[in-house]
Amino acid sequence: MGRAYQNRKESMAKTSDAKAKVYSKYGRVIYVCAKEGGTDPEGNLTLRGLIERAKKDQVPTHVIEKAIKKAEGGGGEDFSVARYEGYGPGGCMVIVDCLSDNDNRTFGDVRLCFTKTKAKIGTEGSVLHMFDHLAIFVFKSDDEEKALDALMMADVDVSDIECEDGKITVFAPDNEYSKAKHALADAFEGIEFEVDEIQFIPKSSAPISADSMEMFDKFLEMLNDLDDVQNIYHNVE
Repeated sequence: MGRAYQNRKESMAKTSDAKAKVYSKYGRVIYVCAKEGGTDPEGNLTLRGLIERAKKDQVPTHVIEKAIKKAEGGGGEDFSVARYEGYGPGGCMVIVDCLSDNDNRTFGDVRLCFTKTKAKIGTEGSVLHMFDHLAIFVFKSDDEEKALDALMMADVDVSDIECEDGKITVFAPDNEYSKAKHALADAFEGIEFEVDEIQFIPKSSAPISADSMEMFDKFLEMLNDLDDVQNIYHNVE
């Protein structure tokens, strides 16, 4: 399970247009997180994690600050979470998470990505049960026992933990994200998380044919081009 999260990483842009899309997506999700959970990163750990991740992905400070100030004002767009499930090229299972200010438009755009790549959008719950929703933390250390002790003392129901190449990977239930992060931060002074996210992890992965892989790449490219799409999860090996 430890390397499963690598199956889904946003492709970082090398062109200015693609970078603008990355900035826009971060700005939107930071705005929603700050509006719902508070604009103080010290009191909103999810927001703090998003800000740290945005900085690692080289999102300019002014983009982050603008999103937070917008949330402080209480105005702006009303975004809602939209989640779509289905079967992608080669029969793979796919979950697409979006932030939308127009559900009808977003659904139409996502459905088009499915239909144009010979994929099939499904109903709610059609593939969700084949994924685990987990908080994931990766940081440099080789003291797995110390990490596990800290999590157990904090009463975190650890789903999995592994140590490899001088890095520890921790998986915990999504609803214990804040508790797990606090426990690790208290146990490891100056800890810097290389991964600090909540993701859907497939319970099992499966290969697809070379022809299907070509169509699958096109499918991912089309979805990533949509401004409303925030994350894509799949079980392709």
